[in-house]
Amino acid sequence: MRLANLLIIALLTPLGSAHAQDPGDESLRLYAVEIGHPTQSWMRYAIDQAKALFGYNPLGSQAGYGVYLGQGLIITAAHVVGSAQRTPPIVRIANLDLPGKAVKEGAFEQVDLTLVTVDENRLPVSLRLRRMPLCPTPPQVGEAVIVAIPEGIARSTIISPQMLPPNLRTKFPTVIKDVATTGNSGSGVFDADRRCLLGIMSRKIVSRQKGILGMTQEKDIAKYFVPSATIAAFIPSEYRN
Repeated sequence: MRLANLLIIALLTPLGSAHAQDPGDESLRLYAVEIGHPTQSWMRYAIDQAKALFGYNPLGSQAGYGVYLGQGLIITAAHVVGSAQRTPPIVRIANLDLPGKAVKEGAFEQVDLTLVTVDENRLPVSLRLRRMPLCPTPPQVGEAVIVAIPEGIARSTIISPQMLPPNLRTKFPTVIKDVATTGNSGSGVFDADRRCLLGIMSRKIVSRQKGILGMTQEKDIAKYFVPSATIAAFIPSEYRN
């Protein structure tokens, strides 16, 4: 069975996340935020009601995710927010729905990042005091990582871009395995030991193959995340710590 073609898919619909192996990993959920739009308020209400009834979200979500860096700043994937200047996002953080304002917008096919700010004074004091540093060194193959979303966390591992088809290795050099169990668009990828931010989840890479009966089958290969070095260069100098 040979590779027919590849899909590079924006991770718009969040997946469930696996249980962490270390209770200390749970602290990273404090930095995970949910990002939606004002038109999705009805969905937010339905999700809240479902969580109250079932203890989890059985409805899925149309929102994406982001990571709170501190000082009211949230970094997320550009395709999660879309045009934040035209349609400002709503950021759910610390059980609050706050209006977000775009500081800088990227683009999905270029730099898949957007930096958003919320009114820091409306956040709990405990959160205002927190900062999430960017990892100063690049991800290493075999390194353990934690992917965090508000609903939970999951562990994964950095894999070599050599696992990707040759035409994608340079374009998507920072990838993890465990595609089905880790959070999707805008999720934070954290160093499991240092608890710093390694990157922001951007997309998954999927192979599409023809089966014996001619039916098309898709197979997840990896998830690509925008690395911390790119995030550091993207953040305007006046917003860097």
